Amino acid sequence: MIAYLDPLSTAMHPTKVNRQHLNQLTDLPNIGKASAADLRLLGITVPAQLQGRDAYQMYASLCDLTGQRHDPCVIDVFLSVIRFVEGEEPQAWWAFTDERKRTLIERA
Repeated sequence: MIAYLDPLSTAMHPTKVNRQHLNQLTDLPNIGKASAADLRLLGITVPAQLQGRDAYQMYASLCDLTGQRHDPCVIDVFLSVIRFVEGEEPQAWWAFTDERKRTLIERA
């Protein structure tokens, strides 16, 4: 079974993110309640803890911890927030889809 992203989630839209106001996970672009819960499950409780993380390893850990294969688009979300906390401009999670697909092919 694959857990899918909810397109109707209440995730923070990248254009509404305020870099000066990053107190909680849901202040990050593309992070709603469900994604914030996934991050907390991985031991990430504040945005700064994403710096230097590997989105692919986070995804593998999430799948292991929950016992299910999540939609690979979760990797895109993780890439988007890691890059954001590392200083890049906020982007929609789907801006990372092609990169994720290329990387997974390279790592196969």
